[in-house]
Formats: sequence, structure tokens, C-alpha cells
Amino acid sequence: MTELNLLLICQLGMGLFWIITYILVIYKGWQDKKYGMPMAAICANISWEFIFAFIYPQNDLQRYITLIWLVLDIFILMQFLRYAPSEYRRILTKKILYGSFLVTLLFSMLMIFGIIYEFQDFEGKYTAFFQNLMMSGLFIALLLQRGNLAGQSMGIAVCKMVGTLFAAVGFYLYFRTPLITIISMATLFYDGLYILLIYRLKRKQLAK
Repeated sequence: MTELNLLLICQLGMGLFWIITYILVIYKGWQDKKYGMPMAAICANISWEFIFAFIYPQNDLQRYITLIWLVLDIFILMQFLRYAPSEYRRILTKKILYGSFLVTLLFSMLMIFGIIYEFQDFEGKYTAFFQNLMMSGLFIALLLQRGNLAGQSMGIAVCKMVGTLFAAVGFYLYFRTPLITIISMATLFYDGLYILLIYRLKRKQLAK
């Protein structure tokens, strides 16, 4: 198998498993009437997907994958805007929550543009890997904050980790840098921890 074929498999695997991850987040959110992705992750994802689908589009295949991610993330955003106010009503009014979302979205856009120009990263490699690492930490934080599996599932955790693995292998073959390698290893570690925490919560629930 040639290196080009391996890269294509990694690209398709990454795209497919993260598409499945987002679909599962939407399904579990609808099922539990809870948002399944933290606000900062939603803002970062939508910003990255918009920028690299329309402003700095990549190759045709990746652009199509990115557009699918963007559409799914808009549904995830709609769930957040619908379900988050009831979860935060004790500390934030709906106006403040929605205002915070808009500010976070704006700063996400600006920071991605900042990284693009500072690192000359017009393919979005560094921002994508940093965001994936951030998302892993935020999923764990949301799980610990709630103390239950509302809005989250083992399927979400496993598919996210498999998508991360495809991305890590693909970039190791194609764009190997110490920073991206370290970020990939850290993300895989926290994805594994996320799976472990969900497994322990499921066992705890079954034991009751």
C-alpha cells in the first residue's frame, strides 16, 4: 500500500468517525434533552469549519468533510442554545449565556486567524490539533461536572478517539512535527481517560 493510499484512508477514517461522533452527540442530546458539547468546543469547531470550508478551503475531499462537520455542529449548537439555559439558570440569565456564546465565537474566530498568520498555517493543522485536545479536556470536564452520562455516551467517546487516531497517524506520515506529535499523544491519552471515566460511570449506574 502506497503512502498516498494510507493518507487517504486516514483522511476518510478521521472524517467518518468524527461525523459519527457528531451524529451520536446530536442523538444523545435529543434523547436526554441535554447539550452534549461544551460551548467553547462548539465555538472553536464552527469557527474552524467555517474558515477552512469557505475562506481557506482545502482539497475537495476535505472541504466536503469539513462542510458535513459544519452542518452537524450547527445542529449541536442549536441543542446547546435550547438546553443550556435551564442547566445554567441558577448562575446565568439566558441573555448573559447567549452573549457569552457570541463573544466566545468571536474570540474563537480571531484566535484561529491569529494562529493561521503567526504559524503560516493556511491548512489549519495546528488549530485543528489544539482544538481536538481542548475538546477532549472539555468532554471530561462536562462529564465530571454533571456526574452522569447525560448528553454523553461510550459511542461518542470511542468514535472520537478512533477519529483522533486516524488523524494522528495521517499527520505523522504526512506532516510530522514534534508539536503535533505531542498534541496527538496528549489527545489520545485524554480520549482514553474519557472512555475509562464513562465505563466507570456506566458500571456505577448498573450497580445501583
